[in-house]
Amino acid sequence: MKLNATDEQLLSLLRENARASTAQIARRLDLSRTTVQSRIERLEREGVISGYTVRIDEEYERGHIRAHIMISVHPKQTVSVTNALRAMPELRALHSVSGVYDLIAISVVSSVSALDLLTDRIGAVEGVERTATSIILSTKLER
Repeated sequence: MKLNATDEQLLSLLRENARASTAQIARRLDLSRTTVQSRIERLEREGVISGYTVRIDEEYERGHIRAHIMISVHPKQTVSVTNALRAMPELRALHSVSGVYDLIAISVVSSVSALDLLTDRIGAVEGVERTATSIILSTKLER
C-alpha cells in the first residue's frame, strides 16, 4: 500500500499518542473527524496499522535495567533460536539485523544480576554462538 504525506502525518501522530481522540488528530491535521476515522480504518484494514501498544514512561522504568543484547546465531538455526527467545518475557523486542550479529534483543529486567542471568539463558539456547550486551543509559528519542 502506498501512503501519502497525510497518512504519514497521521501515523506520526498515532505514534506520539495512540489514545488521542479522532477529533484531536483531525484538528492537528486540519481534516474532518470522519476523514481521519476513515483513514485510520483503511490503514488498519490494509495492515499498515497492525495494533496498538503501551509505551512505559522512562521515569517509571528508572529502577529497571534496559539493554540491547546482540546475538550471533549458528547458520540455519535462526528460526529455532527466535522461537526460544520469544518465550523469554524479559525481551521486549527482537530484531534481525545485518552485520556481525544476527539478532538484537531489547530487554528490561529488574537488576544487573537479572540481566546477567538473562544473558546466560540466551547464551545457553541451542544455536546461539555468542552475545554482547550494552546497557541503555537513557533514551534520547523514541517515536
